[in-house]
Amino acid sequence: MKKIKKAVLPVAGFGTRFLPATKSSSKEMLPLVDKPLIHYAVKDAVEAGIEQIIFVTGRGKRAIEDYFDISFELEFHLSFQGKSDLVDEMRKISDMADFVYIRQKEPKGLGHAILRAKDVVGDEPFAVILADDVIENRLSGTKQLMDIFERYNCSVLGLERVAKEDVYKYGIVSGREIEKKLFKLDEFVEKPSIEEAVSDKAIIGRYIFTHNIFNELEKTKADKKGEVQLTDAIESLSKKEVVYGKILEGKRFDCGSKLGFLKATVEFALNDKEIKDEFKKYLKEVE
Repeated sequence: MKKIKKAVLPVAGFGTRFLPATKSSSKEMLPLVDKPLIHYAVKDAVEAGIEQIIFVTGRGKRAIEDYFDISFELEFHLSFQGKSDLVDEMRKISDMADFVYIRQKEPKGLGHAILRAKDVVGDEPFAVILADDVIENRLSGTKQLMDIFERYNCSVLGLERVAKEDVYKYGIVSGREIEKKLFKLDEFVEKPSIEEAVSDKAIIGRYIFTHNIFNELEKTKADKKGEVQLTDAIESLSKKEVVYGKILEGKRFDCGSKLGFLKATVEFALNDKEIKDEFKKYLKEVE
């Protein structure tokens, strides 16, 4: 069984729900207190033992490349001011992993974005991480799925139970529970109505795939919007090999929505040692 060393991070989207803030700046660079969303996604991968991060980018995403690059000018400036601790902190960011960048020239959906990484991933199993989903837990979301993969050697999806009225926002799955919170999946529905939903288990932004997902993505036809849906390819894959779903431990923040992003900002601020006391005091004042 091959070890998972690579993670694909699709970051080519326009971030339309955050316009006009994302008109000239990447959604993935929106900060949670003092780190951008993309930092937490990479951290999730690195804590799981991932060595190579493959970004699938698009126009206007240069800030992501700059963030994980070495900034000699900034380091020189900080050194000149005697802030060697900040120099070390900045250098740690660029040293987190080996970074690779691939372009998705047209917005053809999540499935198409992942397919763009095929040549870099090769015939290895790999992780997919969506920066919109920030998961706070002692064990990273990716690591939780990798532990399942190491036991069963098959694709695993991160799941979360959602309210009935929210099923239309997600890919919804069902299957037989083989262990506590671990399911062998057999039904997949992309963004169903309440009536069409096969369960309350939603796919969230953490995945482990065997390389066979690329074959299914290549055969998956685009939908009416011209997008290749990842859920369709997963369903096709499940007919040829086992696909599991694991309800992830930890608290998930949907930072792809304004409300979810604001909730995450408040909770991360309340956990920040430097500002939490003053922030708590402020929150009480504005109640």
